[in-house]
Amino acid sequence: MFAPLFLASVLSYGVIAVIVVLLIILVVSNVIIVPQACAYVIERLGAYQQTWQTGLHFKIPLIDRVANKVTLKERIADFKPQPVITRDNVTMQIDTVVYFFVSDPKLYTYGVVQPMSAIENLTATTLRNLIGELELDQTLTSRDIINSKMRAILDEATDPWGIKVNRVELKNIIPPREIQDAMERQMKAERERREAILKAEGEKKSAILIAEGEKESAILRAEAVKQQKIKEAEGQAEALMKVQSALADSIKLLNEADASDAVIRLKALEAFQAAANGQATKIIIPSELQGLAGLATGVVETVKGQQ
Repeated sequence: MFAPLFLASVLSYGVIAVIVVLLIILVVSNVIIVPQACAYVIERLGAYQQTWQTGLHFKIPLIDRVANKVTLKERIADFKPQPVITRDNVTMQIDTVVYFFVSDPKLYTYGVVQPMSAIENLTATTLRNLIGELELDQTLTSRDIINSKMRAILDEATDPWGIKVNRVELKNIIPPREIQDAMERQMKAERERREAILKAEGEKKSAILIAEGEKESAILRAEAVKQQKIKEAEGQAEALMKVQSALADSIKLLNEADASDAVIRLKALEAFQAAANGQATKIIIPSELQGLAGLATGVVETVKGQQ
């Protein structure tokens, strides 16, 4: 009698324990922790209920479910090259990089199917439209303008999808091989032209410097000759002044010595002798010197006779 009661009590305790364990597992499995920079979209009975942000949350078993786990970090989508045609009918390959993040997890979950594929196709069509309005040269030199226009168009178009486009970059622009060859030849010709211009400017500056150097050298030589002539003239003037000063001093000494007529005549004879030694073809002899000359001749004859 007691055995069946004991067995029944054990079974009841066992069932209770199993139920408790199952309840604990059920509770623990429905406790959800949302990590940083993430958001969970919750549905209740198949309909959108709410969006869970970072923290601890509990969902009702068998009623609530996590429809989508969305990361709020910025994402980078590197799309493969797309063929585009410019306004001047040049076909090229352009690949783009799009930087975006999810601004509304609900719209991102329910707004569009396969959001990445939608962004890629939208980027390709927008790029074709923009490049089709530009020529080849404008496409190669207007990357910033194209990036800005694409970012504005994509940002506006992805708003209903809960996506915010921060930046769009043209990664590579690959024109056809023949266009690349033509561009390389053009660049080579441009470099050669610049080289010729620089060489001509260098030769011009060199010629100018040489001419200026010769000009300065001639000026310096002329200045040296001028200074030399000035010094020579100053030397001759100084020498003449010294001679005249010496002559004036001699005359002054003669005057102070009260020279006799004989001495004066003798000085006159010396002056006459100096004049006679010159290159003059005609000499006018004063009468006083004629008598002095006769006197000198008589003295010479007397000396010869005594010898």
